[in-house]
Amino acid sequence: MVMASISNPFITTGYQGSEYFCDREQETNALRSNLVNGQSTTLVAIRRIGKTGLIRHVLAQLPEDHTGIYLDILPTENLKEFLNALTTAIFSGIPERSKPGKKILDFIKSLRPVVSFDPLTGLPQLTLDTRPGEAERHIQSVLEFLESYPQKVIIAIDEFQQILYYPEKNTDALLRSIIQSLNNVRFIFSGSQQHLMTQLFADPSRPFYQSAGFLKIDKIKPEAYTSFIRHHFENAGITISLETIDAMLNWADHHTYYVQLLCNRVFASAPGKMGDEFWKTQAAQLLQEQEIVFFKYRDLLTKHQWNLLKAIAHEGTVFYPTSKDFIAKYELGSPATVLRSLQALSDKEMIYSDYTKEGQVFYSVYDVLFRRWMQSR
Repeated sequence: MVMASISNPFITTGYQGSEYFCDREQETNALRSNLVNGQSTTLVAIRRIGKTGLIRHVLAQLPEDHTGIYLDILPTENLKEFLNALTTAIFSGIPERSKPGKKILDFIKSLRPVVSFDPLTGLPQLTLDTRPGEAERHIQSVLEFLESYPQKVIIAIDEFQQILYYPEKNTDALLRSIIQSLNNVRFIFSGSQQHLMTQLFADPSRPFYQSAGFLKIDKIKPEAYTSFIRHHFENAGITISLETIDAMLNWADHHTYYVQLLCNRVFASAPGKMGDEFWKTQAAQLLQEQEIVFFKYRDLLTKHQWNLLKAIAHEGTVFYPTSKDFIAKYELGSPATVLRSLQALSDKEMIYSDYTKEGQVFYSVYDVLFRRWMQSR
C-alpha cells in the first residue's frame, strides 16, 4: 500500500502506511501467519494501545491473493446495525471492476440498501431496511457469497465484544454457526474489553470457545519506540536527545496513543534543537486543554467513585485496592464501598485491570493524561 507523504509523522488516528507505524514486527508476523495459513485470530488489548493500527497494518501486508475488510462494530446496537456495518465494509473493500466482485456487490445492491455518505470521511454508508428476523438471514447470505470470491478474504471485526450487548439472544451462537461453515473467509476478532473477549473465546460453554488463535498485544518496547521517535525528529532536522525521548515516553507511560499525541504536539512546533523544557511545556498545555474533560469525569461519578479514580490515578498502578493501607491513605471508606466503586469504574471503562508477567492483577486508569493531571495537583 502506497501512502502519500504527510507533514507530521506521529499519527494519532487512522493508518498512513508502514513508514509511520512503529515496530509490532513480532505481532504483525504472528497475525499475518495465522491468517495466511487459514486460522482466524482473537486480538485483545487495552484501549488506545494500537490494536486497530496493527489490524490495518496487517491487512495492508497481506499477500496479493488476499483481500482485507475492516469494520468497527462498537457503534452498533443490534444485528440489523451489524449487517449495515458488514455490508458497508464489503461494499468499500471489494473492487467492483472484477466479475466476482461485481457479483457480490450486485447481491448487496439487491437487498436495496440506502446509500449515504459519511460527512467527515466522504465514504459510503449502507443502510438496509430489514424486517424483524431478516438481519440474521442476510448476514449469512452476505458471508456465504464471499465463499465464491477468487481471493482469500480476511474480515477484521473490531470491538467484537459489542455483540454481547445486542438485544438478540445468542448472537455469538448465530455468528459462530455461520462462520464455521466458511472456508474462504477468515476473521480477526478484536476487542478492548479483555474480560468480555476472554468470556467469548476462553469459556468452554461459549460457542466461540477455541475457534480462533489468541494474540494479546502490550506496550511497544522502549528501545523500538526510542528509535522510531529519534528517526522522525532527526529526519526533519530536529535534534533530540535520548534522555529527552526517554522522559517523554515515561510521561506518556509508553502507551501508544499518548506517546503519539505528545510527539505529534512537540513535533508540530519543535525548534531545531529541543530540550526538556520545550516538551514539558507542550505536555502541560495538553493537560490544561483537557481540564474540562477531567471535570466532566467528576460530574459523571459518585463521590466514592471519583475519590477512588483519583486515588488510582495518583498511584499509577494499584495491586491491592481493598487493602487497609490504600483505603486509609485516600480515605476511601470500607472495602465493600471500594469494591462497588471499582466495578462501576471498570464498567464505565475509566479504569482497567490487567496482569503483570508474574500473573499478578493490577488496576490502572485508562486516561494517561488524567493520571498526569491528578499527579501534578
